[in-house]
Formats: sequence, structure tokens, C-alpha cells
Amino acid sequence: MILKNGKIYTMSSPEIIEKGFIEIKEGKIVRIGPMSDYTPGENEIDLEGKMVFPGFIDAHCHVGILEDSLTFEGDDVNESTDPVTPHLRGIDAVNAMDVCFNEALMAGVTTVATGPGSANVIGGSFAVLKTFGKCVDSMVVKENAAMKFAFGENPKGSYNQKGQTPITRMGAVSLIREQLFKAQEYMEKLELYYEDPEENDKPDFDIKCESLIPLLRGEIPMKAHAHRADDIFSAIRIAREFNLKLTLDHCTEGHLIADELKEYGYPCLVGPSLIGRSKPELKNKSYETPRVLFEKGLSVSIITDHDVIPLEHLTICAALANKAGLPYMESIRAITVNPAKALGVEDRVGSLEVGKDADLSVFESDPLLVNSSPFLVIINGKIVKE
Repeated sequence: MILKNGKIYTMSSPEIIEKGFIEIKEGKIVRIGPMSDYTPGENEIDLEGKMVFPGFIDAHCHVGILEDSLTFEGDDVNESTDPVTPHLRGIDAVNAMDVCFNEALMAGVTTVATGPGSANVIGGSFAVLKTFGKCVDSMVVKENAAMKFAFGENPKGSYNQKGQTPITRMGAVSLIREQLFKAQEYMEKLELYYEDPEENDKPDFDIKCESLIPLLRGEIPMKAHAHRADDIFSAIRIAREFNLKLTLDHCTEGHLIADELKEYGYPCLVGPSLIGRSKPELKNKSYETPRVLFEKGLSVSIITDHDVIPLEHLTICAALANKAGLPYMESIRAITVNPAKALGVEDRVGSLEVGKDADLSVFESDPLLVNSSPFLVIINGKIVKE
């Protein structure tokens, strides 16, 4: 397949190819450039007057886990029987047949990070998936992409009604530190055993500790649900104590502490914004948060937290950030290359470059317009919407 004559936003550089082509083979981009470098081929699609973007990415949602149109039957997002559940895997709860996947791809959203909710202080792992497929295993970009942690009201509220720790922020952080210390000790004993199995005993298998090893080794980030400024700082404190990679998810009061966040440089995944102030820790919610954080040099992604905001409204959330001062190209980066980097999948998605997955969203008009919808959506080199 060759797409020609389109205005290409590669997102790999600030430059826009005003009239260019993209050649796709076996689901990958094999050539890209201006029409001056074009040589005709088979199966050409003329995109004269169209805008070509990388497929859009939501770095934090619960699609397929908190299913559409269902209550208890389709609610698999929180295993709120134990506040510490790092061994849970989001991928094991995803229903690929959830209609919201199709609604997302019809809006140009081609990749999502989905996983457990925020009832538990450690909730389990997030998976990065394409939005096209009938079996979750065939949709995987990265099966274990991040470990979910939660600070603030949600775990407090979930366990306060049970009279069980954590009912305070102190209790929540103490449980996190306790489990990380246990996992750290477990990992060190394993390493000693493998270095010299004759001199060292192998520790008894512990699935919770085992599940945290990729986090402790820096292979995946701590995905920290934190709205309020003090909760954001608690997440940073834990990450620094245990030398963890970190993304600040929601980051609702990030604009109030932007100077301090600049010192640390962690990626900020901002949202959901297209909602009311439904609980106390959202009282300072602002559409200006992405702009303020960007102006401090931080990487900003826009998230829907689906089903809080339906995935198909990801571009509207980016548009509202743009309206509040986030520059246009940064608003596009916030739903393409920035979330790809935050999730550690930038080698496959997030920009249009040779060797990357052929995931594209093609528009006849600006995708940040509320009445705009894709002319064409391609995932893994296959047209899934036309």
C-alpha cells in the first residue's frame, strides 16, 4: 500500500511534509518522504488535501476491563479484596469484544494502555494494546508495560468502609513501602542464589514480589495515580527511595507545583479533564495544566481515563488543552509520541518513521475540531476504517 499526496505530520520532527508519501509493507512503514522522492507502485491511495497523523494513543484507560453497558458483570477493574495486588495482570481482564475498542479506532485512537483501577495501593500491571482485534493476545504491543500504584482518596475510600488499612494516606504509603522492601529483599536473595546456588538458598516463590522485579530493575515504570499535590510528591518520594521509573498519572494539581515537578522531570499524563469536579481532590482541576507543565519543559500526555471520558473523545481533550494555551503541535504530541515514550513503546508507535508499525489516522479536516472524524484509519498496515 502506498499513501500519496498527503500532508504528513510525522511527529518525529517539528517539520511537516506538506505533500508526501508513505509506503507500507507487511504492517510496517518502509518508505516515507516528500513527493519529489516518490516512485509509483502498486495499490496507491491518493490523499490529496488530507492530513496524515500517527495513530492516536491514550496512555491511561480501562477499556475492555470496565466494560460498556454493564455493571457488576463487566466490572473487572478493581480486585478490592486486598489493597496490595501487584500480581494481577490487566491483560487477564480485557474483553477485546468490548464495543469501546471499535469506537476508539473509529475516532483514530489506535493504541491504548489499559489496566487495573485505583482502589488498591498497588493494583497490578497495565498492558499496551492496539484497538483492533478479537483476541487480546493478538492486540498486544507490550504485555507488561507499567505497574499501577494509587495515592489519595480512592484507596482510602475503598478500604475505609471495610475498616481495613489503608484508611489514611500514611497507611497507603506504608503498605507500598512494605511491599517494595519485601520485593527488594526477595530479588536480592534470588540474585545471590543464581550467582552461587551452592552457597545460597533460593527464596520461596512469592508471586507478589516476583511481579515487582521488573519495576525494581527499571524495566517498567511505576504508574502513579495521583491528583493532589501532596499525593504527587508522595509518589515521587517512593520512586526516588527505590530508584524507580515513574509516570505521574492524572497530575490534576500539577500546574500548582510545576516548578517543583520541573526539577524531577517525570512524564505527566494529564486527565481526565472533560468532567466535573466530582470529588474533593479534583477541586483545582484546570484545562491549563498541560500548558503550564509544557512551559516548564515537561513531557505531557493527554489521557481520558476511559470510561470516565469515552476513548473516542481523546482528540476533544487535546483540543481543550490547545484552547487553554498548549501549542497546537504539542497538543498532537500529547496524543502521539509523548504517550508512546511514557509507555516505552516509541520503537513501534507514536510517530511515522521507517520501521515502525503502520498505524495512521487520516483526516480531511483538523482532528482537534469537534466535528472532525477520520477519513481513513490504518492499524498494522490494515485499513480498519474508511
